[in-house]
Amino acid sequence: MPTLPERILHLATQIQQIPAPTFDEARRAEFVRGLFAAEGLADVQTDAAGNVLARLPGTGSAAPLAVSAHLDTVFPLETDLRLIHQSDRIIGPGIGDNSLGVAGLLGLVWGLRQENISLEGDLWLAANTGEEGLGDLRGMRALVERFGGGVRAYVVLEGMALGHVYHRALGVQRYRVTAHTPGGHSWTDYGHPSAIHELSSFVTRLSALKLPSEPRTTLNVGRITGGTSVNTIAAEACLELDLRSESPRALDDLVRRVEGMVQALNRPGVTIQAEVIGRRPAGEIPASHPLVRLAVDSLAEQGLSANLTIGSTDANIPLSLGYPAICVGLTGGSGAHTTNEYIYTAPVERGLASLVGLVRSVFRLSS
Repeated sequence: MPTLPERILHLATQIQQIPAPTFDEARRAEFVRGLFAAEGLADVQTDAAGNVLARLPGTGSAAPLAVSAHLDTVFPLETDLRLIHQSDRIIGPGIGDNSLGVAGLLGLVWGLRQENISLEGDLWLAANTGEEGLGDLRGMRALVERFGGGVRAYVVLEGMALGHVYHRALGVQRYRVTAHTPGGHSWTDYGHPSAIHELSSFVTRLSALKLPSEPRTTLNVGRITGGTSVNTIAAEACLELDLRSESPRALDDLVRRVEGMVQALNRPGVTIQAEVIGRRPAGEIPASHPLVRLAVDSLAEQGLSANLTIGSTDANIPLSLGYPAICVGLTGGSGAHTTNEYIYTAPVERGLASLVGLVRSVFRLSS
């Protein structure tokens, strides 16, 4: 009979084989819904945001706990999802981010039942949508709108990053910047403004910006599209820009600078517009918060050291609203968001044991 870690890893590979790009998670969601139902969980349902929820009833009247893991991946539908199994790892796109995290929702149920642990309140499990890319955390926004402060805490699962406890939410603002010009022929209309040239100039100016290292602040142009042909002066082009900072104030300052640069590029024959396409609000709970301390202790019980850190995860939403929330991992790995992504198999046992211990101990927190 397979061990609990083997069951979780096998389930993670099944989940990974179901494509789930952001905004197209329905097939994977339906698979998870079937798993929840097969486990005999209560209130199995799919909400308007596409989140799949289920409830493991507790034995007491304590406030419930919400544990979530995002369904979506960064990979388009046509991605080759072939897996490679090696002695110490599994390699394949999305296996750690976040197929293993979703499998961890079921693993948590199995682990609690295996140890005959009865929780003092209900445990809500959520496989949520829209964490990656332009999903803008829509699934978690819907979950927090539903539960608000009615749960004792939010625990977010990621497949990788075992040992990291994300208790601080990294602020992010994303733009689609679009340039419009009259365009023309590359020879006969030479000298007319090109939308691609205008955006290229903008990117050059962005690259020259001096950003603080403390608090750490970054920018990235992730995509550029536009133009008609090699011999056409581009009439339209756009780029997608990601701005981040550990400090809300520093992020606000960067936003003002970037928006000012966009406005300054507008002139007769050239129109540049910046559309906000994503906001991930900042927030945090202190390292001394009981939820953080319990996460640290649950790792220590498995012989693991905790790294208290900041990140952009589903936990951004509850943290930004003042609700206790953390994000934790189930194993180690690397290569997230690449087709060579991999997870280590051996640490899953301790990662799951740490999660079970954390969930059990969270019910010690006052509601």
